[in-house]
Amino acid sequence: MTPRVSRMSDGSRPVGEAKAELEMRRRPRYGRALNIALRTAHIGVTGVLCGGHVFGISPEQLQMWLFWVILTGGLLTAVEAFPHIYWLYQGRGLFVLVKLALLCLIPWLWEYRVAILAVVIVLASVGSHMPARFRYYSVLHGRMLDDHTRSPAFPKKPGF
Repeated sequence: MTPRVSRMSDGSRPVGEAKAELEMRRRPRYGRALNIALRTAHIGVTGVLCGGHVFGISPEQLQMWLFWVILTGGLLTAVEAFPHIYWLYQGRGLFVLVKLALLCLIPWLWEYRVAILAVVIVLASVGSHMPARFRYYSVLHGRMLDDHTRSPAFPKKPGF
């Protein structure tokens, strides 16, 4: 069954509907569910890893959790970047790549693991909640990508 497409009086599509259709075309049908499943697994294994380090669990037991954090983070990165690789050089992708690089350093900087994990958690929180003008800013293009525009209710502030 083909979904009904509504049109405005001038023949254009409502903005929200057009964006929703674009999002559907951009990701496979299962993309959102996969993203949620990976994100949930990633948060869970990250919590176990951080708690284990803080409470002094043996390195042998924690290395498996580090592996799972890196694997789920890498898979989540792949899902986020598909099918537009420019995600990787936007603010959101750069934050993720920095976090992944820091996690990969832990086996060699074991003495600093708790501090590194704390930095990763701060980057995750800031990266997830920073304004769109930073999340979608492309360092290669020098502008926001993904058709993110400011709402007329929130005009651009001078100096930003």
